[in-house]
Amino acid sequence: MKDAGLEYFAAVSPERPAVVDPSGLTWTCGVLNAYSNRFARALRAYGMLPGDALAIIAPNSVEFLAANFAATRAGLYIVPINWHLSAAEIAYILSDSGARAVLVHPRQARVAQAALEQSQPGPALRLSIGTLPGYVAMDDFMAGGSDEPFEAGVLGRPMIYTSATTGLPKAIVASLADSRVAHERVMQAHASFDAAAGIAVGDRSSHLCTSMLYHTTPLECASMAVNLGHCAILMERWDPETALRLIEQYRVQSSMMVPSMFVRLLKLPEEVRARYSTASLKLVSHGCAPCATQIKKQMIEWWGPIFWEMYGASEGSGTCVNTADWLRFPGTVGRPFPGAAVKILDDEGRELPPGRVGTIYLKRFTGDCFEYRGDPEKTRAAHVGDFFTAGDVGYLNEEGFLFISDRKIDMIISGGVNIYSAEIERVLVAHPKVADCAVLGVPDAVLGEAVKAVIEPVPDATPGAALSADIMAFLFDRISPVKLPRRIEYIERMPRDPNGKLFKRHLRS
Repeated sequence: MKDAGLEYFAAVSPERPAVVDPSGLTWTCGVLNAYSNRFARALRAYGMLPGDALAIIAPNSVEFLAANFAATRAGLYIVPINWHLSAAEIAYILSDSGARAVLVHPRQARVAQAALEQSQPGPALRLSIGTLPGYVAMDDFMAGGSDEPFEAGVLGRPMIYTSATTGLPKAIVASLADSRVAHERVMQAHASFDAAAGIAVGDRSSHLCTSMLYHTTPLECASMAVNLGHCAILMERWDPETALRLIEQYRVQSSMMVPSMFVRLLKLPEEVRARYSTASLKLVSHGCAPCATQIKKQMIEWWGPIFWEMYGASEGSGTCVNTADWLRFPGTVGRPFPGAAVKILDDEGRELPPGRVGTIYLKRFTGDCFEYRGDPEKTRAAHVGDFFTAGDVGYLNEEGFLFISDRKIDMIISGGVNIYSAEIERVLVAHPKVADCAVLGVPDAVLGEAVKAVIEPVPDATPGAALSADIMAFLFDRISPVKLPRRIEYIERMPRDPNGKLFKRHLRS
């Protein structure tokens, strides 16, 4: 895009705020750009070449974003690692990615060190944000280097690891040969969404990053906000009242959230919700998990028609829908992005007509393809021509709007009937005493599988028979009897990561 990008804004208005650290530290476009150039040059001087990988084990910080910009300019693959994983899981990613360098924050030093001791061979270059024994501090690594513009010819890209619902995680890798075109299309897509909401490129608006940068979408949204001349406000961790405070404090105009955040926001006491102004908001995108219809309607009533729902996966983005179209077709996740496409296929690979449920296949709007690193069989299994599937099932309506039924792995077959756990979860979470929930299929001697609900109650609710009876009465009026849970279990805290992803495998185990 013309007149966009961190380098452009650093040249024309270097004093423009680019990113605010969770501590409140603000870096301008000039500072962030110069720091990223120095780091890119230092990595190249060390001997890292386009296609090499830099792993990052760090919380949200200005240095994390700077490292991402630097690695992109140096043509490196960026491997952001979820530091909530075990040391063994992190060690696997470090080894499998072939990362030549790792950047660690002192807060993650213990798990990082344990992972490095287990990784084979492990990154030779070990850098730290700040001072950390046994590591080279970023500032020392770059000392004396030039902050002149630097580009390696090709742009680096994220190497994202799947969440490994079953088996070991696999890296999603796209070719660097297509990276510059893909980068341009992603930036144009973000600019188009902003423009539709009345946010112009370079208008110095603020974007609130509510999730961890080690996830695909938050990292992309924060980086693209900076590239489009906005300021990325980084949260340290998700907290609903803190989010409201930051929206008011920085007059935030855009944000990306997940449905579990909406639930937490809506279940704040009314006096807390009324304490903060959200009038500055113009665009809130959401995705990564199904959103209950009633929850989204309540958010629209509160914040207005500012929501864009997205559907896709770490493998690629697929569809989107604005508030007006969603209200026409509640529950839809929209139609394909410009340049993308969607198909519904049966188990034999035949395309299904509108209204028929099948496996969802997407074509990336960036125009390129990906592979699962080191696993050609998994790559082949996920693709039909240029289309890929993340394992979700759903259908298209007559107007081409996509509806998600569930993930194949989460579908329950009870007495020969296909039951989609996501459908029940969307209803359950609307109960005033339910803070979070998950629905599972559990073995049953008669039905094969029975429906079980695991519920995290709100703080003032008492788990027990009375609450279960109230929940069942609530469900009975809203879903088919065959879908009613046979069992309800209560849990103190649902196993979600900071981005709202639910680890059902932990509940199943």
